[in-house]
Amino acid sequence: MAVTSDELLLQVTPPAQRPAPARDARPAAAPAAPHAAVPELDGIGDARDVTPADARALTPVLLARLATLEEGTREYSYVRATLIEINTSLVRYAIRRFSGHQRESQEDLFQVGAVGLIKAIDRFEPDRGVEFTTFALPTILGEIRRHFRDTTWAVHVPRRLQELRISLAKAQDALAQSLDRAPTVAELAAHLELAEEEVVEGLAAANAHTAGSLDLPADTEESGSVPFAERLGAEDGRLATVESLVALKPLIARLSERERRILSMRFTEDLTQRQIGTRLGLSQMHVSRLLGRTLARLRDGLADE
Repeated sequence: MAVTSDELLLQVTPPAQRPAPARDARPAAAPAAPHAAVPELDGIGDARDVTPADARALTPVLLARLATLEEGTREYSYVRATLIEINTSLVRYAIRRFSGHQRESQEDLFQVGAVGLIKAIDRFEPDRGVEFTTFALPTILGEIRRHFRDTTWAVHVPRRLQELRISLAKAQDALAQSLDRAPTVAELAAHLELAEEEVVEGLAAANAHTAGSLDLPADTEESGSVPFAERLGAEDGRLATVESLVALKPLIARLSERERRILSMRFTEDLTQRQIGTRLGLSQMHVSRLLGRTLARLRDGLADE
């Protein structure tokens, strides 16, 4: 049965603000379910089951009603929640445009799109005369694209390169159909009217969208199915030793002849302090003091470097 806008607004109006019933009216019935405030939802258990056509007819009325309510009140929250539920079909429609992103679950995308729908409802101005769908859909799509841009890249790259990746993908598909082969960098650059360096940069950035596991096999003729991790080099700890030796060379050159001999016997010949003292005619305690003083000078010199 058709319902006029006046009747719908009367149903949405909070009970406390409705006109009092006539004296001969029947006793009030038990409180209706929350969705009963919207007649189009009669007989429907969930407001999200409203058809898109009914949602388009119902949405302008509820948006006009929402604009007259004070934010934060119970009535405002109810009308706002009803608008969200009956317009979830817009979110599902937007998600279908991103069906190629298999790595993202539909539930996650729906949550992101729902955030965009809520923003559209909160920002919509009925007085502008724009249809809600026209305003809401770009807002929902923008929220989903922002999600892909900010959270799904394995390595963060500038937004310019993220957008260039999309343009390159479209250009590659178009040129591959016309050329019957994969296009070259020069052909992509000419098609997009870009410098070849920009195209190369965009193609490199596209590799950052997903990251492969190091445990995956390399699958090459040389390595067979050896995982990438086993083919990667490791840091050579001896390089730090080489750097230290290069830095020590001028410091050792400034030592006295006796200090250099003590260092050579201790660290090259691997003699004990007692053996060094025997060779030099010094006590073990004297050798210990000389060695400690020499090493302290070298440490201080390295710190200054």
